[in-house]
Amino acid sequence: MTEYTLSQIRPDDRRAMKQLDQLLKQEGIERDGHLDYTVGLFDGDYRLAATGSCFGNTLRCMAVDSSHQGEGLLNQVVTHLMDYEYSRGILDLFLYTKCSTAPFFRSLGFCEIARVPDRVVFMENRKDGFSSYLDSLKRETTQKTDSVIGAAVINANPFTLGHRYLVEEARKRCSLLHLFVVSEDVSLVPFDVRFRLVKEGCSGLEGIVFHQTRSYMISNSTFPSYFLKDEDTVIRSHGELDIAVFLQIAKALGITRRFAGEEPFSRVTRLYNQVMEDHLPPAGVDFIQIPRKELDGSPISASHVRKLIQEGDLEGIRPLVPESTWNYFSSEEGAETAARIREAGNVIHY
Repeated sequence: MTEYTLSQIRPDDRRAMKQLDQLLKQEGIERDGHLDYTVGLFDGDYRLAATGSCFGNTLRCMAVDSSHQGEGLLNQVVTHLMDYEYSRGILDLFLYTKCSTAPFFRSLGFCEIARVPDRVVFMENRKDGFSSYLDSLKRETTQKTDSVIGAAVINANPFTLGHRYLVEEARKRCSLLHLFVVSEDVSLVPFDVRFRLVKEGCSGLEGIVFHQTRSYMISNSTFPSYFLKDEDTVIRSHGELDIAVFLQIAKALGITRRFAGEEPFSRVTRLYNQVMEDHLPPAGVDFIQIPRKELDGSPISASHVRKLIQEGDLEGIRPLVPESTWNYFSSEEGAETAARIREAGNVIHY
């Protein structure tokens, strides 16, 4: 019986990384661009037989060499990754997998949250994780109404007058607006700051309930796409999966309208909006796109604000953001975030 050695694969280990990429390619997947930790099972000749990785609280890029399947290697890899995450204090784990491999992860205790048939399944390691999240959303909703209930999901990196306009216009079209702020902390502006600036930037508006998305809605930039074939499939799959999750939230909160800003710049967001337009109305949720707020004939965007900060033009962002956002970036507290933006590469996301 072959004995295997479990060992971390570090980015500077060129031999192991080459084997990793070869194994993933052989099994029809590409290495994800977002990985914190990667492990491999090697045979006695240091040949890679199985691998798996983590990013934050998600398990990713799991594969077994087809010549070694049936030996229980993936079970060993996943068990190790779970133990590694637990050792870091990360107890709530998530994964995205092909529909064909979902039964395997179910046998390890993972529970399905949502799926896009024939493409992707979203799972977590807690039976009551998503239901507990829905219960928390209900508890946060202290305002009650029998009229139209709406929702919008924003990243607000950072919160601009364009976001404020979207919220104002959405609020005119419903009696209660659930505003979800993407909790994933991979943006240049940290989540705790983004969430605070959203609430401060919406000051004076009534009938808004602010929610965190936790791990149930993530950005397209970190959606695991390594097992999907092309960019359009990735975007559509993420959009459809996000809708499948959102529809369960909508049912719990009585939401019948979802709002989003029109997208003149980002092809990804534009395609995502198209997916919502195609799938939400048949499920009983109206989808309404709000035209972008403009300044001097140009739409206000968070990307433009980040670009001005990167160029050191803090004064230039003043007419584009609420006073609370301006105060943050012009303060000592916001100096670190401004420095992070200045040092970043591309701050314009398409």
